[in-house]
Amino acid sequence: MFHKEGYTIIIITLLIVAVGFIATQTWVSPVWLQYVCYGALAVLLILILQFFRNPTRTANGTIDEIIAPVDGKVVVIEEVYEREYFKENRLQVSIFMSPINVHVTRYPAAGEVVYSKYHPGKYLVAWHPKASEENERTTVVVRTTSFGDILYRQIAGAMAKRIVNYAKKGDNAVQGKDSGFIKFGSRVDLYLPVGTPIAVKLNQKVKGAESIIATLK
Repeated sequence: MFHKEGYTIIIITLLIVAVGFIATQTWVSPVWLQYVCYGALAVLLILILQFFRNPTRTANGTIDEIIAPVDGKVVVIEEVYEREYFKENRLQVSIFMSPINVHVTRYPAAGEVVYSKYHPGKYLVAWHPKASEENERTTVVVRTTSFGDILYRQIAGAMAKRIVNYAKKGDNAVQGKDSGFIKFGSRVDLYLPVGTPIAVKLNQKVKGAESIIATLK
């Protein structure tokens, strides 16, 4: 299953690969060079297909858990000052996505979307300390019954040139459901109340809609 954000790119890639195969058969020689070209075209297609894959996942749906909004590796767990919405200290958990990760963004908790804003910006590498405030990004706040307001931020990386955000103010956020997509490498930051029990560790790999980031249990 592929994400709808990838349909156009997948179709274009299929056309490029088809034309490439025909052109290789027609104009490329010797035979060993043809095989090299075929291999390169096949690798291109596989990379595009795996990047836009959208595996079906179902969250537990409990109000006492915050789940990972994306696939990737936990690179930050620290208390920071959140400047845009809370304007106070929050517990930040950041997940870095490499190009081989699933790039679907999912709601980390159920509740009401009370804030959603897009910010144009730079394309610093996603792990840069200033990426959270200077890169292209979207900020979404979900009002939950157990954790209060939680914020997640999609951040573009050096390779990511387009962030897609479906969350709009007033929407009903369903835990684990698609809330957006980031194309070609990026990061997502979660901002939770200080003192929230964190269930992950630095460098731990997590899966969107499946791995538990924080729990009140």
